[in-house]
Amino acid sequence: MNAYDFTVKTRKGEDVALSDFRGKVLLIVNTATGCGFTPQYKELQELYDADRDKGLEILDFPCNQFGNQAPGDNEEIHTFCTGRFGITFPQYGKVDVNGENAIPLFRWLTENTTFGGFKGAAGLALGAVVKKMDKDYKNNGSVKWNFTKFLIDRNGEIVARFEPTEPMETVRRAVEAAL
Repeated sequence: MNAYDFTVKTRKGEDVALSDFRGKVLLIVNTATGCGFTPQYKELQELYDADRDKGLEILDFPCNQFGNQAPGDNEEIHTFCTGRFGITFPQYGKVDVNGENAIPLFRWLTENTTFGGFKGAAGLALGAVVKKMDKDYKNNGSVKWNFTKFLIDRNGEIVARFEPTEPMETVRRAVEAAL
């Protein structure tokens, strides 16, 4: 099984087979519009602008499971992201990334990766918040917060996972190596 085996829903509810992205490098991200990490949209767009022509696709999945930080409907979220950050990469329908309602793609991603740890001062604060929700958070692969990123190579295989506190420069280097 690899990323190409999954189908996801657009923000308008239409099915998209990830096999449509065969041969591309994918960065799959769960996002939120009201999060302290929301400014990462700007950095994601810069990465997309720099590497789209080399075969990068960023797949954005809004998620309201962490602090209710993506409360709008699909169109409200899209309008915010395009208006405030000018995103042009594909944004899909709002999803659950953990729990019984998690979409199959995120079940696969979390079952096949491990938590990489939080970095820096933001990581210390975030760790305290996450520990209240999941005392065993360090020992399972569930998504811990908004803006967790999964890097998929051109063969549809997971090559890296980045927690939201990982510097975007680290993400950029990994993406460029995968390209």
